[in-house]
Amino acid sequence: MSDATDRSTDTDLADRDWRLIRDEPRNGATQMALEEIAARTALEDDVRTVRTYSWEPSTLSLGYRQDADTVDWAFCEREGIDVTRRQTGGGGIYHDRDADISYTIVAPADEVPGNLMDCYELFCKPILEAFDRMGVDAAFASAEQDAIYQPSCYLRDINPAHDIVAPAGAGANASAGKISGNAQYRQRDVVIQHGSISYDLEPRKHVGVFDTELAESTFTDRVMSIHDEVGIDRDDAVATIAGALQDWCDAGESTWNDGELEAARDLADRKFGSDAWVRNREVLEVDNQ
Repeated sequence: MSDATDRSTDTDLADRDWRLIRDEPRNGATQMALEEIAARTALEDDVRTVRTYSWEPSTLSLGYRQDADTVDWAFCEREGIDVTRRQTGGGGIYHDRDADISYTIVAPADEVPGNLMDCYELFCKPILEAFDRMGVDAAFASAEQDAIYQPSCYLRDINPAHDIVAPAGAGANASAGKISGNAQYRQRDVVIQHGSISYDLEPRKHVGVFDTELAESTFTDRVMSIHDEVGIDRDDAVATIAGALQDWCDAGESTWNDGELEAARDLADRKFGSDAWVRNREVLEVDNQ
C-alpha cells in the first residue's frame, strides 16, 4: 500500500475543508464545467467538494474517446435530449432528468491514494453507504461480465474495480445488474470522481440515444434501479446519497459562489457545449486555463 493510501483515511478527509452542494438541475455542458471549476477551487481556495445533481434537459454524456457516430442524433433532437462529452472514458450514459442521480467528489491528488483502485475504494465508500442506508443490497461487482454493447456505459463489460451491482448477494451470477457506474480523472493535480446512480429505468431512451438496434429488454435485463429494489421516493434517495457524502468527509452545507457559476457558464459555452468538443473531441485552449 502506498504512503498516500496510508495517509488518506476517512478521518484525515474529515480534518480538511469540504463543502456539500445539493445542486439544482442544470444542462449537461454546465454540469461538466462545474467539475473543472470545483477542481480550481480545491487548489486555489483549499476547499474540496462533494455534490449531488441532476440533468435538465435529460442528457447523453459521451465517454472521452467515444465516437460521435454511435449517437442517434435525430432521436436525441426529437426527444429533447442534450448531448455533451465527459472527461472520463467509458461508454455513453443517458442521464434522465428523473431516473438518474449523479454525484461528484473533488479533492487534491496529493491527499488521496495515488493507486487508482485504492482511490476508487475510498471514494465509493459513501456511495455504498448510501445504498446500505436505503436498504439496497449493493456492492462492487465480484466478477467481470462481458459487454453487450460497448458504446453504452450500462451495457459495457462490468468491472469489479468501479462498477456497483445489485443484488450483492447474487455474487458472480448474471442476475446481479449494474446500478451505478463510477469514473475518475485527474486535472491540475486534482482528482475528480463522478458517478451515475440508477434511481429508475427509462429503457426506451437509454437504448434509443444510440445509433443501433437494441431491444429495451437488453437494458432492463442488465440494469437495476433503486426504485425497483426498495421503492424509495426519489427526493429521499437524493437526500440519502447527499447525507452519506456529507458524513464521509464532514462537509458543510454550501452552494456555488457567483464567480464559480460565471466561470462554469463560460467554460460550458466554449468547451462542453461546443460541437468541436462534443462531436470531435477537439481539445480547446480553455483546457489550459
